[in-house]
Amino acid sequence: MADFIGQSKVKENLLIAIAAARKRGEALDHMLLYGPPGLGKTTLAYIVAAELGVQIRITSGPAIERTGDLAAILTNLKKQDVLFIDEIHRLGRAVEEILYPAMEDSALDLVIGKGPGARSLRLSLPPFTLIGATTRYALLSPPLRDRFGGVYHLDFYEQEAIKSIIKRSAQILRIKAESDGLEEIASRARGTPRVANRLLKRVRDYAQVKAQGIITKEVAIEALSKLEVDPIGLDDLDRKVLHTIIEKFNGGPVGLETIAASISEEADTIMDVYEPYLLQLGFLDRTPRGRVATPRAYQHLGIPYNKDQTAQQTLL
Repeated sequence: MADFIGQSKVKENLLIAIAAARKRGEALDHMLLYGPPGLGKTTLAYIVAAELGVQIRITSGPAIERTGDLAAILTNLKKQDVLFIDEIHRLGRAVEEILYPAMEDSALDLVIGKGPGARSLRLSLPPFTLIGATTRYALLSPPLRDRFGGVYHLDFYEQEAIKSIIKRSAQILRIKAESDGLEEIASRARGTPRVANRLLKRVRDYAQVKAQGIITKEVAIEALSKLEVDPIGLDDLDRKVLHTIIEKFNGGPVGLETIAASISEEADTIMDVYEPYLLQLGFLDRTPRGRVATPRAYQHLGIPYNKDQTAQQTLL
């Protein structure tokens, strides 16, 4: 856990919970990690298992299609093992029903046979820890959500934390990089470690071909410009979303499905990947009638802003 950079509040609470569970000799309480993609939910699950000194099993909501799939996973767990389910909000309802007694009573309820001869069978499971991860907290059913003892929200990282992460990545990958070059990458990484590491690798490629393999500030700026990543981290699709709202729909309000159809992108992708950062920057507002571009978005894109639009949007 000491090597995990950022998310200090989450780390502090996790370390207390882990220390308490180890003192009692019990399995750690079930926990839920939620937040935008790329912030380290899966990494934290591995770290928790390592801190506890137990094995971890990895799966995802869409991968568990039948109740038998989950039953097979649960019966193969050993005492105090960690089961990590990514995108847990995508579990089927029948699969969820199997999970409830497993989480509460360490038991697996199965129905054997069909029709009048069917009978229920309860199998005991070793105590285990379920770690769920989701980008869509609101889509979790209340019965499942209430069974997690710890719920932790991961937020976007500060630029300094992102710089520390990619500095460590550069050392692991043996990339030659100057401090101001890493600073430039960090400033455009959207506060997301996954994005930062992806940009680092692409800038490394550019540096090897065009700049003798050393990432300087100038090299980073040139490489990121080629990738169409602007100084605050917006990429081509971010700008498409904003331009669509402003130019096609007079700044909004406009529905998410309409935006998605206009730019030929999935609505879920816009909501999960692009909107959180645009909202954090204050470029976008969510209203009951749809999405609205803010004056900041107009300013960043260099589009004149008509103040009369504010009154019109308020009336709507």
